[in-house]
Amino acid sequence: MRLFDKRIISHFDYLLIIFVLPLIFLSYHLISETNELLANKQLVYFTISIFVFFLVFMLPIRKRLRLVQTLYWVGIILLIAVEFIGISKLGAKRWIYIPGLGTTIQPSELIKPVFILMLGYLIQHKPPPKNGYNLKDFIYFSFYILLPFFLIAIEPDLGTALVLLFVGYGILFLVGVNWKIWASIILVIGISSPFIYTYLIKDYQKKRITDFISEKPSYHVQQSIIAIGSGGLTGKESEEATQTQLKFLPIATSDFIFAYFVERYGFLGALGLIFLYLLIILHLLSMNYFFKDDYVIRAFASGLGLLIFFNMSINILMVIGFAPVVGLPLPLFSYGGSSFINFIVTFAILENLLAFRYMNLYNYERKL
Repeated sequence: MRLFDKRIISHFDYLLIIFVLPLIFLSYHLISETNELLANKQLVYFTISIFVFFLVFMLPIRKRLRLVQTLYWVGIILLIAVEFIGISKLGAKRWIYIPGLGTTIQPSELIKPVFILMLGYLIQHKPPPKNGYNLKDFIYFSFYILLPFFLIAIEPDLGTALVLLFVGYGILFLVGVNWKIWASIILVIGISSPFIYTYLIKDYQKKRITDFISEKPSYHVQQSIIAIGSGGLTGKESEEATQTQLKFLPIATSDFIFAYFVERYGFLGALGLIFLYLLIILHLLSMNYFFKDDYVIRAFASGLGLLIFFNMSINILMVIGFAPVVGLPLPLFSYGGSSFINFIVTFAILENLLAFRYMNLYNYERKL
């Protein structure tokens, strides 16, 4: 592999990086205003992510694409291991302790890029027919989508599980599935919803739904709505953002950072931030048009776009009281290392697939 091949430079998606950088700068600015210690930690995560990006970008992903099957099943094994050796925090068992390193890993985060890449690999080897996938093919793909969904849901981490579920079936929707299958699914979900609510979700999840549909929102959401409302049209200076500075707004640097952003920059700032996310999402989804015959790129770009869309939508709807509080961070914006670095890894994989798409594409496909 020639690291400085002109074709790599010409195929690299610079526009995607240009769209992402403002999110990172804005995030650091907000976090540093609230907590300098957390801002310094976030700088460490940023630095690590730069090295991780270039490391992942230079991997021979296309030439070793069949190894994604092994990585997928390693991820499944780790999700199963959570049930037996996982560490519980705040009532959820989602982490595995790594002896010797003194740290933990969260398999539900690690499996996200592998999950999307696995679907791209499977679709590349079983392209959709003219009328879309039939029921047999749909069940085949559903197995790989539902397996991690159920393993993550029982941790319990229903928010992450549902996002993966939506991303998986969203990819299939964009690639092509017979419309009769979607109609049947919608009908079944509608009929079975009372049963799912009564028997399949836990009490604390029912409480979140109850808090959401009740006339009075939970304390966290109340404070979030106050912060958003106080921002007005153009926002406040940092010293005047009392909801955040006086600690009324909970988790202002992570789950509820959107509320703090609106308190600082107002309604216009919120529109600008959402517009920036939409640019990234639409840019990723547009690759379905530009790479019609490369299902790996189509599936992975669509999956990344949908992953950002669902995380962003749920987080924002959550902090304004239009969705239950599920603890999903705002992508590339909320404080935290694992989620941020995981998104950077996913961007690096996509850039790799784009930049190295010229390298013996058809030769290595015949070997898989």
